[in-house]
Amino acid sequence: MKEMFGSPGKVSGLALRIGQCSFAAASIGTMISAPGFFNSTAFCYLIASMGLQVLWSFGLACLDLHALRSKRSLHNPVLVSLFVVGDWVTAILSLGAACSSAGVTVLYSKDLGYCNSPPHLPCSTFQISVALAFISWFLLAVSSLVMFWLLGAV
Repeated sequence: MKEMFGSPGKVSGLALRIGQCSFAAASIGTMISAPGFFNSTAFCYLIASMGLQVLWSFGLACLDLHALRSKRSLHNPVLVSLFVVGDWVTAILSLGAACSSAGVTVLYSKDLGYCNSPPHLPCSTFQISVALAFISWFLLAVSSLVMFWLLGAV
């Protein structure tokens, strides 16, 4: 089986998973710190989606760490298939949540002018949270593509 950047059970795969988990958790923390985030369903969807991504990425990071410590290979066809399905599902949910939240953020800041008139919404906090969600999604997209290529190589 090919050894690729981001393969499960490798240091690069562990780094990708830790990055995904960290940026998703940062996105959640930033969004929760913004008052009034619960007024938009898209922001609640972002928190739910990033929460799922934190759980998925943390679980796979622990599995990668275990494989690295025990020097075992995770290139089993059944495991790689599970990783592919999980990565693609969480990637699609994360991209949808990040895009919808970005749309609401643009609506609030540019179109409706809620950020300029009292009571001021924390639009910069929303923007930071959405940016962190997109970074987390990008790292997950890299993992998803690597897993898909590995599945073809199995």
